Amino acid sequence: MCLAVPAKVLKIDGQDARVILQGVELDARLDFVEGISVGDWILLHAGYAIQVLTEEDAQETLDLWEEFIGGEE
Repeated sequence: MCLAVPAKVLKIDGQDARVILQGVELDARLDFVEGISVGDWILLHAGYAIQVLTEEDAQETLDLWEEFIGGEE
């Protein structure tokens, strides 16, 4: 199964970006989505931004993810 997860953009250099996901910094590519800026929330899949999210949508998704993970104990 593949997942796409919300990540916040920390810095951009061309089509390369540094994002943060649950406290972990990762590299991402921005080839598929235009107009991404530092501070934006993106949907990250396999190292690529596939959509820009509102902060509210990103937080809702993260909250659901935490609820799901927490339910596995």
